Amino acid sequence: MEGPAPRRIADPIEWHGIVLVTGTDTEVGKTITTAAVASVAQSAGLRVAVIKPGQTGTITGAPTDAEVITRLAGPDTVRTLAEYPEPLAPLAAARVAELPPLELYDVVDAIRAEADKHDLVLVEGAGGLLVPMGLRPSGDAWTFADLATALGANVLVVARAGLGTLNHTALTLEALARRGVSAKVILGAWPADPELVHWANLSDLVPHLVGALPSGAGTMDPGVFRRSAPGWLTPALHGVLDNWRVWAEESN
Repeated sequence: MEGPAPRRIADPIEWHGIVLVTGTDTEVGKTITTAAVASVAQSAGLRVAVIKPGQTGTITGAPTDAEVITRLAGPDTVRTLAEYPEPLAPLAAARVAELPPLELYDVVDAIRAEADKHDLVLVEGAGGLLVPMGLRPSGDAWTFADLATALGANVLVVARAGLGTLNHTALTLEALARRGVSAKVILGAWPADPELVHWANLSDLVPHLVGALPSGAGTMDPGVFRRSAPGWLTPALHGVLDNWRVWAEESN
């Protein structure tokens, strides 16, 4: 199916320092996106750390997000601050397991400590932007949005390519903008056979996009993943992607 006319990309300055990675929902491709950004930045000569504040679902036996990122990208540093057995939001998982919840300022301190030693620190969240992550010293719950505000960090929002993504993405971007947080968008999985809805969404999201991954990127051989990743990200994230139409056609 014929897609929209070619769109050229005008990128902001390259992102360094602390960058948070959230999603419009769960299972949108945050971990694979984090791996891609880490791989490309490291290839560009940056010292890269990846931090997962709260890993849930360890009872399932599936590879953890840190293990997936290490396999695909091999960043200089990969840390998980807390692990919980049940596949729930981190705060709920901590309560069910009767384990200590993540304390906001402990997480802030851990991230800033890595930022002192690295050029780029990627912090991968859990689920979406407002999922309860842990507790403040006051006993109130905090979210990934609160973490972004506390750190003064930019945020990458990983979104779906299909139906519903425009609303979910707009809500997430609006929530960040109201908090004074700068954000851009990455598509977590562009389908092998895009339909009209995918092309239409791509066209509408272009002003916000700094990257897009092909569906199945996480199953690639790590060597192929690392060689391919620069073509999925724009120069803002140290990649070489400069035309969305060309990228979408070549990814099929």
